[in-house]
Amino acid sequence: MTFVAATIARPITLPDGRVLLVHEAGDPQGVPVVVHHGTPGSGILYGLWVDDAVARGIRLISYDRAGYGGSDRSAGRDVAAVAGDVAAALDELGIDQFLTWGVSGGGPHALACAGLLPHRVRAVATIGGIAPWDCDDLDHTDGMGADNVEEFGLAEDGEEALRPWLDTQRDGVLAATPDELVEQMHSLLPPIDVATLSGPAGPYLLQSMNSGLAPGVDGWLDDDLAFVRPWGLELETITAPVLVRQGGLDLMVPLTHMLWLTRHLPHATESLDPNHGHLSLMLDVGRVHAWLLQHWHS
Repeated sequence: MTFVAATIARPITLPDGRVLLVHEAGDPQGVPVVVHHGTPGSGILYGLWVDDAVARGIRLISYDRAGYGGSDRSAGRDVAAVAGDVAAALDELGIDQFLTWGVSGGGPHALACAGLLPHRVRAVATIGGIAPWDCDDLDHTDGMGADNVEEFGLAEDGEEALRPWLDTQRDGVLAATPDELVEQMHSLLPPIDVATLSGPAGPYLLQSMNSGLAPGVDGWLDDDLAFVRPWGLELETITAPVLVRQGGLDLMVPLTHMLWLTRHLPHATESLDPNHGHLSLMLDVGRVHAWLLQHWHS
């Protein structure tokens, strides 16, 4: 079993001249599903995601978010900016309507596509995705592991405070084996996520981060800064159906974020798996694909 899937990689030049690296796999004639990777990460795809896509007739399309991997940086971007990048890339590929899902830090970007491309997104799913920071009815860091609490605190202090910390974290990731990454991330990993990172999926998760961070920390930095600022969209205006999927053991994005999102998204379906963590949940997308396809065919 190859856990990093073979993909067709396409560098697409966007209207502002930046390059966005797009990855494709699955059924080339299938239903288009756009994947938004986590923070930090890249658009390389997990082999079991692609196997599931082939079995269900899905054309799986991912991309390196601006500043990660092979995609040029867009300094100062907000979460909403991703919708323009995705729309331009899909125009180049000849795709109009699509389904979309995002894992972890990709969750807000999937929601941005649904909110800002309402005539193109038929349904959307977030998997362990965070809630907006500029809301007063959520304690964002309650239940988070210590490393994420520190990271978001530095993000709130701005780039000057955050960048040196991310540089140090990047050095550790690039030098680590999966087992060493477990040690580095111990405050964020319940036992099921330790098993996930230490098991066969560990090399994929590590390669996704290594690929995304190869050019530096700009993508990670810009994600973090965007998360703690206004996202540039109102979730209450999203008209597409939204699946909000969450693991009950998640120490990276606590359960309270899912509960907040389901309260504020008008067409949300809650999907809680009490026995999953963060990493274990993001590798299990069969239910997500099945749910999205129901809304494509309805």
